[in-house]
Amino acid sequence: MTHALNKIPTVSVLIRNRKKEETMKKFFAAALLIVCICVPVQAEEVETFVNLLDGAPYNDKGMGKQKLVDEDYLWMMQAALKPGQEVPQHNANSNVHIIILDGEVVINLSGKDVIAKKGDLVPVAFKTAMNIKNKSEANATFVIIKTPNPGQMDK
Repeated sequence: MTHALNKIPTVSVLIRNRKKEETMKKFFAAALLIVCICVPVQAEEVETFVNLLDGAPYNDKGMGKQKLVDEDYLWMMQAALKPGQEVPQHNANSNVHIIILDGEVVINLSGKDVIAKKGDLVPVAFKTAMNIKNKSEANATFVIIKTPNPGQMDK
C-alpha cells in the first residue's frame, strides 16, 4: 500500500525543478534576443539590421524608446533612460523579460527593488506592479521583451 505522502515531492526535488525552470527561461529569453538581434527585419524585401548598442533612443524629456518588434506572439522595445529618468509605475501587461544592454537601473517589482546592470536578464510576471528608475550617474538602455504581445493577452 502506497502512502499519499510518498507522492509528494521532496524540497530538494522542488528546488532542483525550480532551478531547471529558471535556467530554461533564461536560456530561451537569451536565445530569443539573439534571434531578434541577428535576424534581418523584412521591409519591402530590403534587409535591415538593427544594432541595439548604437544609437540608443535617449530623450532629454523622459524615457526614450524605439519599437523593435510588434507581432502577435512577440513585442519588443528598446528603452533608454538618462540619469534621474524613470518608467512610471504600472502593471506588467504580458509576460516580460528585461535585458540590460548598458548601464544600471533599479527595477521595483511589487515593492521590492532589484538592481539590474549590463548583461542582466530580469523576468517579470504578468500583472506584476513595477517601475524602472535610473538612479545612477550614467545613461542606461535596455530591451523589453513581452510574450505574447500584450494585445493578445485578452483574447
